Amino acid sequence: MEWTPLPVGVENFEEIITKGYYYVDKTLLIRDLIDLRGKVNLFTRPRRFGKTLNMSMLRYFFEKSQEDRSRLFAGTKIMEAGEKYLKEFGQYPVISLSLKSMKQGSYESAFHCLKEDIAREFKKHPEISQNLDSNDDRTKYDLLMNRKADDDEYLTSLKFLSECLYAFYGRKTIILIDEYDVPLENAYFSGFYDKMVRLIRSLFESALKTNDALEFAVVTGCLRIDMDAPSPLDSKGPRQVDEAGFPAKLEKTSLSSQCQSIFTGLNNLNIISIMDTTYAEHFGFTQNEVDEMLAHYGLEGNRDAVRTWYDGYRFGSTEVYNPWSVINYVNSCYNDKKALLKPYWSNTSSNSIVRTLVERADISVKQEIEALIEGKTITKPIHEDITYDDMDSTQDNLWNFLFFTGYLKKISERQDGEDILVEMAIPNSEVRYIYKNTVLRWFEERTKEKELSPLYESILSGNCNTMAQILSDNLMETISFYDYQESYYHGFLAGMLKNIGNYIVLSNRESGNGRPDILLKYPSVRGKAVIMEIKIARTYQELERRCDEALKQIEDQKYEEALRQEGYSDILKYGIAFYRKECMVKQP
Repeated sequence: MEWTPLPVGVENFEEIITKGYYYVDKTLLIRDLIDLRGKVNLFTRPRRFGKTLNMSMLRYFFEKSQEDRSRLFAGTKIMEAGEKYLKEFGQYPVISLSLKSMKQGSYESAFHCLKEDIAREFKKHPEISQNLDSNDDRTKYDLLMNRKADDDEYLTSLKFLSECLYAFYGRKTIILIDEYDVPLENAYFSGFYDKMVRLIRSLFESALKTNDALEFAVVTGCLRIDMDAPSPLDSKGPRQVDEAGFPAKLEKTSLSSQCQSIFTGLNNLNIISIMDTTYAEHFGFTQNEVDEMLAHYGLEGNRDAVRTWYDGYRFGSTEVYNPWSVINYVNSCYNDKKALLKPYWSNTSSNSIVRTLVERADISVKQEIEALIEGKTITKPIHEDITYDDMDSTQDNLWNFLFFTGYLKKISERQDGEDILVEMAIPNSEVRYIYKNTVLRWFEERTKEKELSPLYESILSGNCNTMAQILSDNLMETISFYDYQESYYHGFLAGMLKNIGNYIVLSNRESGNGRPDILLKYPSVRGKAVIMEIKIARTYQELERRCDEALKQIEDQKYEEALRQEGYSDILKYGIAFYRKECMVKQP
């Protein structure tokens, strides 16, 4: 069977069709846009769920062009949907703008990228300049086309271009703005959020509000952004950050009052979030689409594994797969139909979202994260108006953020007075992997920063009670998800000992007749050596007995014999037992 290439990283509709990539037909998005006639449509979906490819597809369908683009849509669903939709094909001037390139380290660099993208749209129609009635308009068009206009001119440039296109073609303009919130998210973490908000708000107000040259607009992003959020900059410069490098908390207005100012003044805005039932099947792959893809590549036997790893998202009432991950996985099966499943999405998404949650989590939130990783659910109030500036204001807002960015899925929902309560779970194995690895990395980083000299002193001085207390206290701060297996505690203790200073930390190394869990050795045999054996208790009352069993194992297996042969004489032995987040330490 000839292998059909998969569009890994290919987001241009024309390239996918003309170069013979496998295409999952999402053209009925066009039908729904025409039928529902939303003036300004904002689609909020997680990253890598097909937004950019759909925007490219819309451009190639609606845009006036001298070339015949019907070949691109041959055999697609929209071409069979009826004459009503075919009459719209190739009839409109289109402005297509992606804000992805504005993910820069400074406001100036981000603005420069926007200027280049806007100039590119002007350059698509060089003939317009010579057909404008006003000398001032001709000059303005040329300056914007050549990136020489004053900065203020760019704030209204999309409206100006749409008016020029309307005058030239006699048809109103369709405006497509992809990933509008990328520069806002980047600016939020980089310290120039207020400047970026003003820029994007001005751009949108002029182009999308009271623009008589606008036919309709489609805007995509991950979240619905509050354009009147409190400024993340203080009078002295960039927004203050906490010890973890995240923006410090601000005084917040109520969520309900902020909601009224989102997309300032755009009363023609139709917001389609993951909670909406309309357009639900157009982003992400449905079960039928995944089944067809797997059958096409002879991978029907991998269906259950693919579903476990990449399914589980729910938009409205439609369950969908992560398209980016499915495409990457099927592509990995080119030479091996039993290729291992991997977390492809974790390499593309902003995992600082999860880290932010963990960094600010109190004990109750840590317990909820543990429950989620174990496969349980949590129920929280959900507000569709959650924004980046709300991210760290309350714990509920953090859950909202995780939900709308794809880190949690809806199981069920119900009305509770003015609130909508949503039961949520981790969508699949891929996202569970992200939680596990992000949490581990977070804990390792926190351990490096923690002052653990009292623990080290208690170990080297034989103070069992202090050892047990410090280990128990640190366990309370961690998020565990291995059902309290010995391997979890072994990794936990080894991590705590990484910075013990001059001592060598050996884990599960050969010694005597077996392998002690952890050995500490001073480089000189005149110093101390420490043997630690770990046991797990099934109840709190069993802790002491398990400590005794650990000490007996140290003796029975003669773990200290090799140390004495090396020349160590000052050897400390510890039996350490854990029950959940409780610890007991004993010596012989």
